[in-house]
Amino acid sequence: MRLLHLDASAQATRSVTRALSRDLVHQWVAAHPLTDVTYRDLALFPPTPVDERWIAAAFTPQELQTPELAGALEESDTLVNELIAADVVVFGVPMYNWTVPATVKAWLDQVIRAGRTFRYNGATPEGLVRGKKVIVTAASAGDYSPSSPLAHMNHFDPYLKMVFGFMGITDVEIITVHGYDDHARIPSLAAAQTRISEIAESGLEAPERVE
Repeated sequence: MRLLHLDASAQATRSVTRALSRDLVHQWVAAHPLTDVTYRDLALFPPTPVDERWIAAAFTPQELQTPELAGALEESDTLVNELIAADVVVFGVPMYNWTVPATVKAWLDQVIRAGRTFRYNGATPEGLVRGKKVIVTAASAGDYSPSSPLAHMNHFDPYLKMVFGFMGITDVEIITVHGYDDHARIPSLAAAQTRISEIAESGLEAPERVE
């Protein structure tokens, strides 16, 4: 079993999402001790934004790439390979201004690559990264759940589910804690901790690996 653990909060010590993702990984490994964990901190080591050279390289057949173009994709290749190798992804992501942090968008821009994580079958996109589970531990100041009056402002959950689904990962669960302070967070935090324990205990049953 291979687990990719990602964190994205700009807060190093006060982050709810970091605490939740860390707890989930610790409980997972305790329940499944043969799990191989790869960790990446997107806030401390932000992915490079794509540029013109990256785009040129990504859309040039490998056999026609110059050393310069090949070099432009080295970081992307590393991040894509980490994602493809994982059976499960644990992703600590806070909501910033109703969506994901810029570092998460930069990571997604690096891993959503034609021929690596998706392809087009005629006009129809086909995800190439299948047989995986993604668990996002999220936090927001307000309540943007479907039953909330603020639900229409939630550009976090739908976006993450869409982009992972585009790459072929349809098993995406988002566990969200919301509230401005510790007191307001208590109910959703308790529910999140319960769900984290359930996920860690159940694990994955012989996932089908598609690489």
